[in-house]
Amino acid sequence: MTDQPTLSRAQRATTSAVSVGREVQGRIYRAGVFGHRPAVPVEPAALERAAERAMSRQAWSYVAGSAGQQRTARANVEAFDRHRIVPRMLVDVEERDTSVELFGRRLPAPLLFAPVGVLEMAHRDADLAVAEAARQLGLPMVLSTQASVPMEQVAARLGDAPRWFQLYWSREDELVDSFVRRAEQIGSEAIVVTLDTHVLGWRTRDLDLAYLPFARGQGIAQYTSDPVFRRLVAERAAAGPSGEPTPRPTAAAVRALVSMARHWPGDTWGNLRSPLPRAAVETFLDVFSRSSLSWADLAYLRERTALPILLKGIQDPRDAALALDHGVDGIVVSNHGGRQVDGAIGSLDALPGIVEEVDGRVPVLFDSGVRSGADAFKALALGARAVLVGRPWVYGLALAGARGVREVMEDLWAELDLTMALSGVGGVEQVTRDLLA
Repeated sequence: MTDQPTLSRAQRATTSAVSVGREVQGRIYRAGVFGHRPAVPVEPAALERAAERAMSRQAWSYVAGSAGQQRTARANVEAFDRHRIVPRMLVDVEERDTSVELFGRRLPAPLLFAPVGVLEMAHRDADLAVAEAARQLGLPMVLSTQASVPMEQVAARLGDAPRWFQLYWSREDELVDSFVRRAEQIGSEAIVVTLDTHVLGWRTRDLDLAYLPFARGQGIAQYTSDPVFRRLVAERAAAGPSGEPTPRPTAAAVRALVSMARHWPGDTWGNLRSPLPRAAVETFLDVFSRSSLSWADLAYLRERTALPILLKGIQDPRDAALALDHGVDGIVVSNHGGRQVDGAIGSLDALPGIVEEVDGRVPVLFDSGVRSGADAFKALALGARAVLVGRPWVYGLALAGARGVREVMEDLWAELDLTMALSGVGGVEQVTRDLLA
């Protein structure tokens, strides 16, 4: 099927000019007259099933899997069922505005591309495909520290679309400094510090496969492209072997070494004879994140950037209060899509208490469990200023690259617009808690 025309950036900026929902819906139905269907399934469960068939077992386990018995991931989705929309009638919603303002930028919709790492496991174009979709839609992309493509290349593909940078706080403060400088240089409009992954959660599906992509050099492009990290790698390689015995080589070990060589800059064959690729993986595993991080450390980051600082991973109102006390500019209510603590509170269940604690002093964003535009509507009604979307567009990426990413986010945006219309709402600011039972 050839690409159908989509809304222009100008039209998206002023949604009263044309309904996003009607435009997307009409385009799909018109194409259906000629026997064409969407590139990716619109129905969320069908999208997930199709992506599972398309992805390798390792990729599917990493992307779709969560911690332990997957209870938190289920809690995220089930929390939406406990809130029901109560539509209002006979309201003039002929013209609707899905736009929202965040940190001085008017966004065409309250939707952001959540930071997702190791996208090469889903599609060879990885972060570049997501950047292309974000550019076409004009929606912000939150670039991941664990990206498969350096941030500078992703920024070039983004064009003038907004971008934020998600920071995993390394054990090496000098590396943190370098990441922040680079994020500023590529035009990032905010720094999102992920708090809940200072160690990896107990991810049973990955453990059963004994597969960690970073141990094979995947998802560390921000590091291998960084001058500070490369210096640390060179110092480690110069120090020579650790002295630990080397296990007998296996076919799997050879494949892992080839993967490391491919992911280190330069010629793969030359890298196979170099100690640097393996040293890079070992260095990454050593410096990835800090469990000693405390509230006092936020002052360190504030001294190094004037960009807005958001904290991602807040689930307790007491932590929201501490965040305000330490001068953060925004909060992302998130449990990492259920990937860190099994049996934790569903993210949507945590949202109202945090919104109440914050009381409008800084924007509260929402992440974890959003699968549809109706889900986004509910999160907005409970007080979120905007919503971060993750797994659904990764599934679209696996199925159809940039086009799949775009269609998934466009579908979600269209459903949000139509849900607003059918609920008697003409603007995002009118999506309030009294619309929920």
